[in-house]
Amino acid sequence: MTQPDYVPVQPSDRVRPSGRLEVPGRWLQDRPGELLELTPPAGERFGVPGPDLGYGLKLAKRFEDRFVLSRVERREDALAGGFACGSRRAARFGRAPVIHDFEWAFSLWGFLGGAPGDLLSARAEVVRGVAHDYWRRRAFADTVTEEALALTPAEASARIREWQNFLRIY
Repeated sequence: MTQPDYVPVQPSDRVRPSGRLEVPGRWLQDRPGELLELTPPAGERFGVPGPDLGYGLKLAKRFEDRFVLSRVERREDALAGGFACGSRRAARFGRAPVIHDFEWAFSLWGFLGGAPGDLLSARAEVVRGVAHDYWRRRAFADTVTEEALALTPAEASARIREWQNFLRIY
């Protein structure tokens, strides 16, 4: 609020002129980390960002007591691997994870039972250390084929004997 001229004002109380910013110059998208395309980069181990993955971890933990593991597998590795696969499936469809994504993931890998012996032996090596190594977790999620992402949880469970068609374990 302005003051009348006849009111005495201390020098420190006077209104100071505001600083003016310069008009910005021309901007170029030329920094090393800039994305020049409208789509994010894709490929192995890039992942697929998705919304509300924290809630997805809560959903995935609901299956822990139903895991059927071999003697060399650890529960936290199975949980982390299934979570990564289920989250990838949810993000693939552009939505937050739901309980069916994790039922699908744990069924596809045979963590809910019914896994044939060859899947058990292949899975034991791939899932080892997944809970404690981000890059192993990304590689674990990347073994699932695009065709498998379209399966329902019931189809994943019913077609577990065809696991070589859905999981690229080398």
